[in-house]
Amino acid sequence: MAFVDVPNGRLAWSITDLTAPWVENPPTVVMHHGIGASSRIFDGWIPALAVTHRILRFDIRGHGLSARPDRAEPLDMNRLSDDLLAVMDAAGAQRVHLLGESIGGTVALHTALRAPDRVITLTVSNGAHVGGSIESVSGWRRMIEEQGMQAWSDFMMQGRFHPDAIAPAAWRWFREQQATACPQTVLAMLQALVGASLRDALPGLRMPVMILHPDGSPFIPVPVVADFAQRVPGAALHVFGGAKHGLPFSHAAACAALFHAFIQASAT
Repeated sequence: MAFVDVPNGRLAWSITDLTAPWVENPPTVVMHHGIGASSRIFDGWIPALAVTHRILRFDIRGHGLSARPDRAEPLDMNRLSDDLLAVMDAAGAQRVHLLGESIGGTVALHTALRAPDRVITLTVSNGAHVGGSIESVSGWRRMIEEQGMQAWSDFMMQGRFHPDAIAPAAWRWFREQQATACPQTVLAMLQALVGASLRDALPGLRMPVMILHPDGSPFIPVPVVADFAQRVPGAALHVFGGAKHGLPFSHAAACAALFHAFIQASAT
């Protein structure tokens, strides 16, 4: 595990490089998780990608092994995009296949628009282009302030997974690590997300774009991502049945297979 300093924070990042010795100059995949998660939610993707690609993951500020900010501060998409670019720079990753889930998908989208020369392909999983469309989040602040992070994590688990969608041990791990997220950072990121609107810029995307989305997210309805896909030239949209907002964790193998095929096709 390595670390990079960013304003009011320190981000933990790691590279998984198991590429075969005959793969010359293997391309890099960057994975950006969402609020309440950590870089470990992508563990199930590694088998499908590791032979052909270097994999760069990091814990966003206030989550996982990254430092908790020493003071409360407002956040916006530019600050969160700067964090992502700082990790890429620290890892020496100049151009990457960029994958983001939930707010990580919105940050990845913002970064692809802001620094298109750094992004080979863009994949957004259970993420949106318009933060104001995010549903069921108005009570987060009161819940966190009055009941604490464990209560918030329990609430989020209902929105992430259908019953029996993942193994009990995996469910407990997700619930427990989600409760350790920094509350002030969670709320600041939520504010940044709700204030984001990238709709008008979408036609300017020129790299290949894929959108993965669950049919049962209580936060981002399917029509929102259908609008997203419609506005991006040539975007591919895959909607998963029987899934909620924990899609990249509950459906890791299926998502990774689609993602691998997508980025491989972009290289031909």
